[in-house]
Amino acid sequence: MNLFRSEEHVKNWSDFKAGTEEGINPLSSVVGLFSLSFFTKRLDADYVSRMEEYMTELIGVLKSMGSFWHPPDQ
Repeated sequence: MNLFRSEEHVKNWSDFKAGTEEGINPLSSVVGLFSLSFFTKRLDADYVSRMEEYMTELIGVLKSMGSFWHPPDQ
């Protein structure tokens, strides 16, 4: 993960690939992603039994962040 001060700064980055603009998200969105149950409940006794529920939540949020973040099809 790379952190930049602005979208313009990202686009001036030497490794920037045109067409990936949709993948640029503010830090608050990324923090929200890592605040989901998939990451925060790992020490709960029932984590493994509820992992499918947590993963479904995670995939839903990723899909709402744009097509760049969609998980690959299985």
